[in-house]
Amino acid sequence: MERRTQDDRDAVTIEIGYALLSAAVAGALVFGAVAGPKLMFALPYAFERGLLVAGAAAGAVVFVLRVVTVLWRFGGGAAQPSQPGRTRPDS
Repeated sequence: MERRTQDDRDAVTIEIGYALLSAAVAGALVFGAVAGPKLMFALPYAFERGLLVAGAAAGAVVFVLRVVTVLWRFGGGAAQPSQPGRTRPDS
């Protein structure tokens, strides 16, 4: 097992931060889209409560899925070319 360089550790830290921040934004948007009608309309209590629960559940699912997909793509991403800028096979 090879040791990670400081650059590798920094890249992982930044990617985790990006995954968490983008997941929080996506989860908040989904929560707002689902639970938003509660704020705009006068609805029965049970329906308002249902919107809040459904919004929280949908937001949590989107949050987890976003974190997993971002980190999955980072960890198993496409192989980087050994010599960037060279795209022809004979170069």
